[in-house]
Amino acid sequence: MGGVSGDRLVEVLATLASPHRLRVLAALTGGRAYVSQLARDLGISRALLQVHLKKLERAGLVTAHLELSGDGKALKYYEVAPFSLQLTPDVVAAAAATLSPAGDGDAPPKKGTS
Repeated sequence: MGGVSGDRLVEVLATLASPHRLRVLAALTGGRAYVSQLARDLGISRALLQVHLKKLERAGLVTAHLELSGDGKALKYYEVAPFSLQLTPDVVAAAAATLSPAGDGDAPPKKGTS
């Protein structure tokens, strides 16, 4: 992720800020898995897992592929997408210089505006 934009860096770091999503990524480093199997392995509900998988997929950290099982059942397999992230003060400074003005959700509301 060298030369990453500020908006992309914020998206990836926000996605990785969840212990559940870190556990999902860790589990998928051992190989691809489908939702039911992964939910059992992680001890969380399929519904909660789906929420986290969608966020990981939107951030480009996992990919999904539909496949038919031997009995004709469609299974959606997830796997880790290759990525590398190195954070240094220089990387953060370069990324910050490219942030979208509207992407500042942490800014306090301006006085006198509604």
